[in-house]
Amino acid sequence: MAKNEKTGSKVSHTASTVLRDSGASKTAKSLAGSALAQTHTNKQSSVAVAKTAAKVLQDGRTATSTKTLAGSVLTQKPKK
Repeated sequence: MAKNEKTGSKVSHTASTVLRDSGASKTAKSLAGSALAQTHTNKQSSVAVAKTAAKVLQDGRTATSTKTLAGSVLTQKPKK
C-alpha cells in the first residue's frame, strides 16, 4: 500500500492545464487524469499507469509538465 500520498495543489493545477490543452499528448492526458483522480483521496495509481509514468521519466524528449505528472503518479503507486 502507498504511503497515503495525495496529489498536491500545484500538480492538480498542472493536470488541469494539460487536460484542457488540445495539443497535449494522449500519454500526458492519461497521467493528468490519474493525478486528478488522486486529489483529496487515497486512491492509488494502477500498475499500467505506473508503467507508463516510468517510461515517461526515462524518455528525454518528454515535457516538464508531463514529467511532473509522472512523478506524482509513481509516488502514489501501490507497493509490491
